Amino acid sequence: MKNLTSKQLRQMWKDFYKEKGHAIISSASLIPENDPTVLFTTAGMHPLVPYLLGAPHPAGKRLADVQKCVRTGDIDEVGDSSHCTFFEMLGNWSLGDYFKKEMIAYSYEFLTEKLGIDKNRLAVSVFAGDGDAPRDEESAKLWEACGIPREKIFFLPKSNNWWGPAGQTGPCGPDTEMFIDFGHPCGKDCSPACDCGNYLEIWNDVFMEYNKTADGKFEPLKQKNVDTGMGLERTVCILQGKKSVYETDIFAPIISAIEKLSGKTYGKDEETDRAIRIIADHIRTATFMIGDENGITCSNVDQGYILRRLLRRAIRYCKHIGLDSKKLSEIAKVVIGNYAEIYTELKTNAQKITDEIDREEDRFEKTLQGGLKEFDKLCHYLVGDTISGKAAFKLYDTYGFPLEMTQEMGKERGLKVNVEDFQKAFAEHQQKSQAGAEQKFKGGLADNTEVTARLHTATHLMHRALKTVLKDENANQKGSNINSERLRFDFTFPRPMTAEEIKAVEDMVNEAIKADVPVVCEEMTVDEAKAQGAVGLFASKYGEKVKVYTMGKYSKEICGGPHAARTGELGRFRIVKEQSSSAGVRRIKAVLE
Repeated sequence: MKNLTSKQLRQMWKDFYKEKGHAIISSASLIPENDPTVLFTTAGMHPLVPYLLGAPHPAGKRLADVQKCVRTGDIDEVGDSSHCTFFEMLGNWSLGDYFKKEMIAYSYEFLTEKLGIDKNRLAVSVFAGDGDAPRDEESAKLWEACGIPREKIFFLPKSNNWWGPAGQTGPCGPDTEMFIDFGHPCGKDCSPACDCGNYLEIWNDVFMEYNKTADGKFEPLKQKNVDTGMGLERTVCILQGKKSVYETDIFAPIISAIEKLSGKTYGKDEETDRAIRIIADHIRTATFMIGDENGITCSNVDQGYILRRLLRRAIRYCKHIGLDSKKLSEIAKVVIGNYAEIYTELKTNAQKITDEIDREEDRFEKTLQGGLKEFDKLCHYLVGDTISGKAAFKLYDTYGFPLEMTQEMGKERGLKVNVEDFQKAFAEHQQKSQAGAEQKFKGGLADNTEVTARLHTATHLMHRALKTVLKDENANQKGSNINSERLRFDFTFPRPMTAEEIKAVEDMVNEAIKADVPVVCEEMTVDEAKAQGAVGLFASKYGEKVKVYTMGKYSKEICGGPHAARTGELGRFRIVKEQSSSAGVRRIKAVLE
């Protein structure tokens, strides 16, 4: 097994797939555009959903990349040796080109020849089949042909060997997963589905043959696709022979900075190690969120709320190790330095990153002071010696006090906390949040209906109108969220729009609709698009081919679609709300009538 650095692995991945005829594309933004089903890009395939559904990609049918991703479903688990909120996903795709035969051969070649993994240490799993799709005997036979013995090929159910969709609907299918076999099974029935630790997943090949519809049906896709994902952090950990991703070259400089600033040493006691891991992970993730090409700032909703939660959790754990939380921006500078060569947007937005972290630290300190006053008031009026779970949860939810902090302060006053009731309140809060998210995040990139296509076209016309009416070419898109009912568009602008400006934007869009011009799509390089004055995000994409949508004299913008055929199909455009989204960012909600 080769001992590779993270930089070497990234490059090896790109070189391997370039040799196999793949176009190497840039990482998409962490903040999904036009997709309300998720807050962040959670997998490499996420930005490619329209192409997996059949739209032609300007770079061709074979693609590969290293995609920056964030998953926030288990933030409270971060602190152990393996969980990360931000990670990089090595991915490759076949859009209706090659399928199982070629992909399994590629996988075996990369693992054994490029990474140097002994084939005797490999095990694989394939889909066992159910009422939605048949048993995947084809993949099993292909693995056997590569040299994997039948006894190391495991047939597992959908819970283990099925991927997707990324949102509620979209492309999905059976997968085959590859594992490192440590040779210490827990018994005769031990398999990769077992949690004994003998099998460690390293790669996942998804064979996208189905589209999951809104009513839960699995319909065959018009084109069969391959979508693979290999986590950079986990793979580097395996190759470097480390027990934890936090011991690899990815985190070493970050942890070293935390040690220097706190005076603590990583690896001496578990409580300190956990705090250091939390700070390292959360500041790395926050740096990427703020520094993204569609970068966000702290708020009380959506992505901004997740960012705030991460930063405030990091600040709390600074107190555990005696680290001045005002130094968190210094740790962010280390993250920027680590990744600036790969993700140039971090260097471009370095000042914004450190300023936002410093601002949130100041805001949280003030909130904590308010929480301390609330705690004093609570203790003053408390009857008995137990703080209720409801009161403890309010301190957590409103003022950011973790349960253990309330317990510690209560102990100083001879008080206990009803932990069981706190956990019930916490679980109830999570259930409400999930239910709300299910209502909120409907539609998505897979929802290419005529209605969403028209709203998407309207965002282009509005974007151009905003720049013209506000006389500000820097009034740039910061996020777009479209469902079947309305469009939501975030853009950079320092003040509220006036009623006259809102009316002028509506008039310009409706003028373009009345003109009924065709929506023309052309493929060109980013350099060519920029030369033609197209609006779009150009970071790290020079030389790549993109789609440019032109609507007469009214709009020219880089985009992946979907769109109406003509502007006249849109109906009447109306802005229903203009408000603040976060510092320096305004939000418009609009409808087509």
